[in-house]
Amino acid sequence: MSQGRERPLTVHHLNQLLLVCSIVLLVAVAAVRISSRSGLPSLLVYLGIGIAMGQDGIGDIHFDNAELTQVIGYAALVVILAEGGLGTKWAEVRPALPSASALALVGVAVSVGVTASAAHYLIGLEWRQALIIGAVVSSTDAAAVFSVLRKIPLPSRVTGTLEAESGFNDAPVVILVVAFSTAGPVEHWYLLLGEIALELAIGAAIGLAVGWLGAWGLRHVALPASGLYPIAVMAIAVAAYAAGAIAHGSGFLAVYLASMVLGNAKLPHWPATRGFAEGLGWIAQIGMFVLLGLLVTPHELGDNIVPALVIGLVLTVVARPLSVVVCLSPFRVPWQEQTLMSWAGLRGAVPIILATIPMVQGVEASEKIFNIVFVLVVVYTLIQGPTLPWLARKLRLGVDSGAADLGIESAPLERLSGHLLSVAIPAGSRMHGVEVAELRLPAGAAVTLIVRGGTSFVPLPSTVLRRGDELLVVATDPVRDAAERRLRAVGRGGKLAGWLGTDGSQAGH
Repeated sequence: MSQGRERPLTVHHLNQLLLVCSIVLLVAVAAVRISSRSGLPSLLVYLGIGIAMGQDGIGDIHFDNAELTQVIGYAALVVILAEGGLGTKWAEVRPALPSASALALVGVAVSVGVTASAAHYLIGLEWRQALIIGAVVSSTDAAAVFSVLRKIPLPSRVTGTLEAESGFNDAPVVILVVAFSTAGPVEHWYLLLGEIALELAIGAAIGLAVGWLGAWGLRHVALPASGLYPIAVMAIAVAAYAAGAIAHGSGFLAVYLASMVLGNAKLPHWPATRGFAEGLGWIAQIGMFVLLGLLVTPHELGDNIVPALVIGLVLTVVARPLSVVVCLSPFRVPWQEQTLMSWAGLRGAVPIILATIPMVQGVEASEKIFNIVFVLVVVYTLIQGPTLPWLARKLRLGVDSGAADLGIESAPLERLSGHLLSVAIPAGSRMHGVEVAELRLPAGAAVTLIVRGGTSFVPLPSTVLRRGDELLVVATDPVRDAAERRLRAVGRGGKLAGWLGTDGSQAGH
């Protein structure tokens, strides 16, 4: 541009870009149906779209900017972790926190050591390249884990452990990859451990603080439009990442913890917020994977297939199972669950993004590292993703979904010091057949309107609720939480919920 040879971006260029992006999004959305039926994580489809658009594909687009890919990948990962944190149930994660933390720290160390040794002794890579590969592929991918596990009915301890691990282990892995890429093998390992501990502590503190403050503010301030709540929630989550990173802490851990706090805070207009976050998460995944597909050069992958298969085999059948056994045996986790969690260590875009760090740092043989990681992720995701449901059935770890949970949306009534709860009764709810009076809502809460079959009416105490009904419940501020707990309890246990020991806090069971 300084020499006047390149033309500035014009409206015509913008129109072309918008057309290409919209077509890519539509193809990616249609591809989700294929991936959901086949059991493959959708990331493989998106990577295929990027490869098809690249210089070896039909699009013939030449793209080799690793630094831009890394920046966009980091931004997309922030959104994906935020969406995952918002959907993580605290009731499931809380019992699994010790085991998940062990996997994210000790498990990563075991996996890095075993995988790096295989890359050095079996493939012949120098220790610096071997350690980088070991660190890069030791992180389970949050997007892949969230997309696959939430379609499989598994025990809450298994899903809670795997989801928390995938949210936690990005932070120490990023620190390791950056350390190995800038200085190679670390002479004083205890200094690196201290740095990791400090960054994790700073990130956790900032994430929890930002999440709590954001949840408190959104619960006590009524915004003028419901569409502002999703924007505010995502802005708070991104602010947690930025604050953590600027404070030299782990921004990835901060955004995940802040999002988890927000996701369990019973915020107003929560269904709309979840839908908005899920949409942003899909866009982030599509954009990130397509860009990574563009960055790879398929005709250069041939020489790296065998090394990738060997390293991936050691990672899958030795390093990952060993790390799971070492970390989970002290918690007396049954061998069936350990087996499934060993196989469920899915890799995805995160390792490929981390493989751009040595490229940006100018590490020797960084292109080889990137190609090995790319082939490893694609091949073993093709193997592990579709076989997870089959393995869960063979290990008899599938669980019944039980009674369907109610969809409750809250809108604050600021001037009236109250809340308007919108309650949808799904098909599997045990609230079907319960009379309004039998709900036994706390004093200060009442069912004011029922929408049934497109018509609305004010219910009587003897009105029988049915599947498909939508209730409007007005509750004063002090009893809002108690009213929601009672509604969820009846939805799971019926009219006798209070006597049968079923309450609204058993979301994970």
